[in-house]
Amino acid sequence: MDLLNEGSRTAPESNPADSIGREYATIKSGAAICLLDNRLIVRVTGDDRVSFLHGMCSADIKGLGPGTVRPALFLTEHAHIITDFFAYDSGDGAILIEIDRAAWPRTRAHLEKFLVADDVEFEEAHGLALLDIEGPRSFEVLKTVCGGVAEMPALLRHLAVDAFRIANLPRYGGPASTVIAQRPQLTAMMEELRAHGVSDVSAQTLEIIRIEHGIARVGVDTTEKTIALEARLEPAISFNKGCYVGQETVERATARGNLKKRMWGLRISGKRIPQVGAAILLDGREVGHLSSVAASPALGTVGLAIVHHNAWSDGARVVAVDGTGETSATISDLPLR
Repeated sequence: MDLLNEGSRTAPESNPADSIGREYATIKSGAAICLLDNRLIVRVTGDDRVSFLHGMCSADIKGLGPGTVRPALFLTEHAHIITDFFAYDSGDGAILIEIDRAAWPRTRAHLEKFLVADDVEFEEAHGLALLDIEGPRSFEVLKTVCGGVAEMPALLRHLAVDAFRIANLPRYGGPASTVIAQRPQLTAMMEELRAHGVSDVSAQTLEIIRIEHGIARVGVDTTEKTIALEARLEPAISFNKGCYVGQETVERATARGNLKKRMWGLRISGKRIPQVGAAILLDGREVGHLSSVAASPALGTVGLAIVHHNAWSDGARVVAVDGTGETSATISDLPLR
C-alpha cells in the first residue's frame, strides 16, 4: 500500500532544485523521513538529576512529568547559549537529554564543573538512534508500521510503544513526529516506511523549513556571545521557575526590554543568493550579518539574521553585501510567510 500521493514519491531528478521542490511539497502535504545521526541521547540518572538539571538549564525540569518533552538551553552565567536540547522524562528514573552530538563533549564538561556532591550520572546511549518524520501525515504513516500506537501524543508529549519512544515534536517548526529506538529496530522501521511509499527528505530541504519557521540553529545563527532572547529561543525558557545559570541576564533583558539585537527574517530579491556572513546594511549602516540562507520553493530566497533594533521593522529595505556583490532584501517578521 502506498501511504502517500503520487507527488510525494521519490524519482530520479536531473536538477537538484526539482528534487528539493518535490521533498518540500511532500513535507507540506504528506510525510517524509530523515535519520538524525547528528543527535545523541544521554541518560541522566541519580537522586539529584532533577534538581541539578533544573538549576543548570532554562526549562522547568521539576515540572517535567512522565510522558513530557521540553525544549531547553544550557547557558553561561551571562545567558550566552552553550547549546540547546530536548529533555524527556523517560518514566523509568531517568531524564533523557537529546542533544547535538558534536556539542555534547563541551556541554558535559560545563555541567561537570558544577557537580560537587550531587548524585548525578551521565550515560551516553550510543545504541539509540532518532528518526524524524516530517509533515502533517507523519503520525498517519507511523501508525501503519507501529500498530501499538492508538493516537498521536499531544504536542510535546511522548509515549513508549514496544521498542519505540514516539514524540510529537515539531523540531523544524512544522508538524512532525520523532521516534527513538535501538538502531536495528529503527532501521527496520525506515525500510518498512519506504516500502509503503514514504520517501526520505534531505537536510537541505529541512533547512528551508527551519528558516521559514524562524527556528535558530545554535552555532549557525548564534555565536558564543549570543544571548538566548536575541535568537528568539523563548519557547525553551521558563519565565516562572527559580534560579538557574543565566537567569539574571534573561530576567533583566525581559523586564527592561533592553535587547539591542534580535533575529529577524529576510526576503531576498532576485536570483543571486548572498553568502552566509554577508553584512546587512540599513541606509548604508551595518545592522547585522546573514547567518542562514536558502532558496524556498514557495517564498523565494529567504534568510535569517540577528539585527540591530534599528532594523526591527517588518518591510524595512536592506542590502546584503558579501565579497562578490550586493543584493536587495526586505526585513520580515517570523515565521516567514
